[in-house]
Amino acid sequence: MEVKSAPAATTIDPRSLPLELTTEQRDLQARARRFAEDVLMPLEREAERLDGRLPGATIADVKGAAIDAGLNGGIHAPEHGGQGWSTLEWVLVEEQYGRTTNAIHWHVPNAYGVWRHATPEQAERYLRPALRGELKDAYAVTERGAGSDPSGIEASARPTASGYVINAEKWFVTSGDAARVLIVMANLLDGGQRLPTLFLVETNAPGVEYVDDPRFTHNYPDGHPTIRLRDVEVGADAVIGGIGAGEELQRSWFTEERLGIAARGVGAMWRLLDDTVAWATEREQGGSRIYDYQGVSFPLADSAADAAAGRLLTLTVAALADAGADAKIVHHKASMAKLFVSEGAWRCADRCVQAFGGRGYLRSNVAERLLRELRVDRIWEGTSEIQRLVIARGLEKRGVEAILT
Repeated sequence: MEVKSAPAATTIDPRSLPLELTTEQRDLQARARRFAEDVLMPLEREAERLDGRLPGATIADVKGAAIDAGLNGGIHAPEHGGQGWSTLEWVLVEEQYGRTTNAIHWHVPNAYGVWRHATPEQAERYLRPALRGELKDAYAVTERGAGSDPSGIEASARPTASGYVINAEKWFVTSGDAARVLIVMANLLDGGQRLPTLFLVETNAPGVEYVDDPRFTHNYPDGHPTIRLRDVEVGADAVIGGIGAGEELQRSWFTEERLGIAARGVGAMWRLLDDTVAWATEREQGGSRIYDYQGVSFPLADSAADAAAGRLLTLTVAALADAGADAKIVHHKASMAKLFVSEGAWRCADRCVQAFGGRGYLRSNVAERLLRELRVDRIWEGTSEIQRLVIARGLEKRGVEAILT
């Protein structure tokens, strides 16, 4: 399933995207595929038995293999220990991760894209160690009454003589139980102004409390705890990206996360169809292969069409981002990709479980695991309803042609 994409240095017309991979991009795609198949997939059943929590030695092996394969810190600059990938290259790698279960790829040393805005001191303290696999970060945005809409965030930060004091309660903080540093969205209260700002808060700071660590449907390496900050003091150097830049950085984060979900969802459909077609063409019932019954093969054909269309949409959005397209247009299109692929991947997993019959309900079956894992993609980083709202607003504000072409 190779694609074509213009080299990053080429100026392309966003209305006509020649998708041809360079030799380097094909090599990266192949390395990511080998890593997924040779390192991640063999660990899937063990991770399932252990509720997603692999032994420390195994995690160290995964990190080492990822570094050896040149997959750590993909989007980050080489001077910080990253690979300097384009958006398209990152999507090609995320697609391969999507072909695996239990999110074992979370152990690949990495960090959120917002670290592009880090000061040299912040990069030295947090980003470089993260890309070496020595620490994790976590994004703390969602609250009891605020999710995709940052305007509803109640978390506050007040200036002090030496920095800021932060009060907040953040929900669903992915990897918050394993992180050394939190990226916290809070409103800086300055006079009568509420300035959305991102702050760096170390998890061992006085006043950081873990309120709850709930269990979820999927088995992933890290949890999604509720974290409360009570009068947590941070220095003046704890701001990342600038005071008042929180909403713009949040929009960029959502674009990146939604595109990543789309890429991994396409990879999941790829894996699901691989396994299910192989099973259905071998399994016989009533004297015929079950694949010869249209009730089995037609739903798989529908999912193949979803996967191909979603893949092209996702790669196109990545190419547009690399070509320097309007960031707001890319934001709308990333929502479109996330919506289409997350809904399509869920349907695909459900169809594949059905094709496997009773075997599809075993936790040793990839379709069963992906059915549990893919459900959340229609919720986190903005529900499907939020994506429809973003797309609808784009149609109104940017015009139909801009959204479709």
